[in-house]
Amino acid sequence: MAFPSGSSNGSGTQVASLVSGEQRRVGLVYDERMCNHSTPRGEDHPENPDRIRAIWNKLVSAGIPQRCVVFNAKEVKDTYIAEVHTNNHINLIKTISSKKLAPQRNRVAAKYNSIYFNEGSSEAAYLAAGSVLEAAEKVAKGELNSAFAIVRPPGHHAEENQPMGFCLYNNIAIATSFLLNQKELDIKKILIVDWDVHHGNGTQKMFWKDSRVLFFSVHRHEFGSFYPAGDDGHYIMMGEGPGAGYNINVPWENGQCGDADYNAVWDYILIPVAREFNPDIILISAGFDAAIGDPLGGCRITPHGYSIMLKKLMEFSKGKIVMALEGGYNLNSLANSVLACVEMLLEDKPIVESFEVYPFESTWSVIKAVREELSAFWPVLAEKLPEKLPSRVTPQVQIYSSQSDDEYDDGPNTLSEDLQEDVTIPLSKLKVSDDAHDAGQAAAASPAWRSELSKIDVWYASFGSNMSESRFRCYIEGGQAEGMRRPCKGAVDKSQPKEVLWKIVPHRLFFGRESTITWGPGGVAFLHPASSDQEKTYMCLYRITLEQFNDVLLQENVLTDTSSPFFDLNALDSIENEKNIPLEALKDGWYHNVVYLGKEKDIPILTMTCTVGHVEDFKSGKTPICAPAKEYADTLVRGLVLGKQLSEDEATVYIQEASTKPL
Repeated sequence: MAFPSGSSNGSGTQVASLVSGEQRRVGLVYDERMCNHSTPRGEDHPENPDRIRAIWNKLVSAGIPQRCVVFNAKEVKDTYIAEVHTNNHINLIKTISSKKLAPQRNRVAAKYNSIYFNEGSSEAAYLAAGSVLEAAEKVAKGELNSAFAIVRPPGHHAEENQPMGFCLYNNIAIATSFLLNQKELDIKKILIVDWDVHHGNGTQKMFWKDSRVLFFSVHRHEFGSFYPAGDDGHYIMMGEGPGAGYNINVPWENGQCGDADYNAVWDYILIPVAREFNPDIILISAGFDAAIGDPLGGCRITPHGYSIMLKKLMEFSKGKIVMALEGGYNLNSLANSVLACVEMLLEDKPIVESFEVYPFESTWSVIKAVREELSAFWPVLAEKLPEKLPSRVTPQVQIYSSQSDDEYDDGPNTLSEDLQEDVTIPLSKLKVSDDAHDAGQAAAASPAWRSELSKIDVWYASFGSNMSESRFRCYIEGGQAEGMRRPCKGAVDKSQPKEVLWKIVPHRLFFGRESTITWGPGGVAFLHPASSDQEKTYMCLYRITLEQFNDVLLQENVLTDTSSPFFDLNALDSIENEKNIPLEALKDGWYHNVVYLGKEKDIPILTMTCTVGHVEDFKSGKTPICAPAKEYADTLVRGLVLGKQLSEDEATVYIQEASTKPL
């Protein structure tokens, strides 16, 4: 690759010089060595080396590097990584590229969610984290006004003890911790803005209790079904202890969100809070997979839209902003969006904010909900929105007008047919298998297992809200029943249960956890996996297929999708002897333990609950015992009454006793 004057060749020393006069000093870091991280056998993958090459080539063609301070990537020190990652995690990433581990690399990668490794992965991960850290240090010291780190692998999904979602080290978190710990930098408050289309779960967890870090993530969520899935990205997740109120999630309920939606969130949530927080520096997890045309994101931000979002942040911290690349998988929109941002950092020019569309109705709904939840922490959000605003909405299929005259705008500004059908691919489907023939066969695996398991019947035994048939049908048909705060996606096979019957089992019913996204504050039902002659629990049994049972497991444990079953024919054959099988793939879910309760009409009866180990956590108080919310309890009572098991008074007493009786 040819490097222009004022740039780095990725192996030498810094050769850039500052432009004299009033030119803003903007740093760029790019290093070809980060391209050595790729799939083991060159398989196609959205997170590939061409991503950063496309960005660099676009900047070079626009003459950007000559106007910037371009510096080399340096590997991060383990001591800085250790501030946010465990030693086990560090040892994994440090050694994974060694020749010694070559035969095992693919098997190790398969243990993690959407991860691949090769001989270049370790170096790339260290360079990516080191690049973001050095860029942040230079900006904090005042050597640069701002900087953009063109790095990969990305980082915001990486958690304390595990890589996930294409991310190996959490680059932004490492840099944040470094800035806070270097007292001579005098950085006391940091705003992290994560505008990647996926929730920054790793970053959120690392600063969950830290009031020095205001973490803001706007992301496609779809009630917990969009990657990385679960409740972490919901707006009620606001931090804990000293960090309460310093974690802000804006979860989109649908795809197709674009310039108008994001800027409404900026104007009515992020900017007012940032003004009160008054950060010393801003770090942006700059994913561009919400850009128009991205195959994973399904959203519609234009390059112009990104530049407006950035411009509004430049009024804070004297414009000290560090941008670190996260996602972005359409090379054209990725490169154009980065160019628009770097030009804004360089010029800090006035920009016209004008859209021919308004936000979605769902956008205003989310904005109102977020403001209401956070108003106790940020009084500025308690102010009522102007009445005219929420009435200005756009139908779900939008038309955008970009004011960028970029060559990216290559046709009518309406949603393509593909995007209208939502081409989003869950990250969990993009794992690189360690079988030599895996890539083509992985795509076909789902129909094969579904066809096989659709021929097998099981009884799914419900003891909680699914005792109410209207509630259970949500898991089959999709939708939501009375009292539920969010809908279910439903099963692939939406056929109704072939039979419904009731049974009493010798197991303990109890209620635990503090709240759920579906029902709000209050505990939910659990069944003790071990039987006891002293206990009895009413169970509503639904005769469904083993395929549908897997889809119920999926939704109960709030995951995105699967290319293989969680509970297959081998598990079904063995569970009669083993009695219960904890499912490793669902280990983070509350109901990942499948329990065998005998047979009815020679068909196995299965339920899903917590493990015996989790019961001990409930007993010790590590996980709270908690009575159910009224809406949840009413649903249980309704199921028992309509199932003709108990009267309303009897059902109420039954639930109360299960809620109050010690474990």
